[in-house]
Amino acid sequence: MIDLVALDSLRAVQSHGSVVAAADALGFTPSAVSQQIKRLERQTGVPLLERVGRGVMLTRHGRHLVEEGTRLLSDLEELQSGLHRQAGTVAGHVRLAAFSTAMRGLIAPALPPVLAANPGLRVSLTEREPWDAVDLVATGQTDLAVAHSWGDLPLPVPAHVTSTTLARDRADVIVRPGHPLAGRPVVTPRDLIEENWIATPEGTICRQWLHRMYDGTGRLPTIAHVSLEFASHLALVRAGLGIALVPRLGRPPLGADLVAVLAADPEPCREIVALHRASMSDSPAIAALLDALAQGGADG
Repeated sequence: MIDLVALDSLRAVQSHGSVVAAADALGFTPSAVSQQIKRLERQTGVPLLERVGRGVMLTRHGRHLVEEGTRLLSDLEELQSGLHRQAGTVAGHVRLAAFSTAMRGLIAPALPPVLAANPGLRVSLTEREPWDAVDLVATGQTDLAVAHSWGDLPLPVPAHVTSTTLARDRADVIVRPGHPLAGRPVVTPRDLIEENWIATPEGTICRQWLHRMYDGTGRLPTIAHVSLEFASHLALVRAGLGIALVPRLGRPPLGADLVAVLAADPEPCREIVALHRASMSDSPAIAALLDALAQGGADG
């Protein structure tokens, strides 16, 4: 009989490229993952990993086992979800990944009532960027994720992952009260050409959208400072070090020393979505969490 936990560990090694990275993703020690895969090799009678330099990679047998085993795990997941739906119980362990402002502005207020109403439900949270969250759901390492996409910037979602829209979140240009733009009802990218920006790192979706805003101006935004957290953006704007584009979700009150100015042409707006594998669609736990998150998005 093939050990399903060990099969999941082998799949994680394939996804993350090493035993250490797989162990970190699964919450095991590297030794535990190695032992699980050795047990799987004994059960199947074929080698599943081979050493390449200082790392490892799956053998032909290992890749075949993961490919076929993933379908098996998906079928079992669907079976379990259906049983829970028939029993009508909201219970079990759900792994939920989300980006930082969703953690603060959506999940933190929405989760406690669900847990209080369903004592048999346990949720583990982890903070991840949208692209990483999609991958975690798709590969079975996370059960539910909250991600976002800006405007026409795509967030590719595999066919076996279901996407549910929770809310639309607008971003504002944040300046100090004495800034020349502070009194404007609305600004466009052409009004911002000479400004110094505080932005998220290169490669993030938010940074890509800031660049996309400047299409047609013949210029690129001038990035003066880089910070991953929007709370840090506000502090840097407050210190007079530049301006920032900050979403409203999870944004703390600006106070008297910061001003939010509407932006247009294009409107900086992101779609907040929840993602789960289609095989978990019948899960009462997933349904309860989706309902709570959708309500939280509507209230926001």
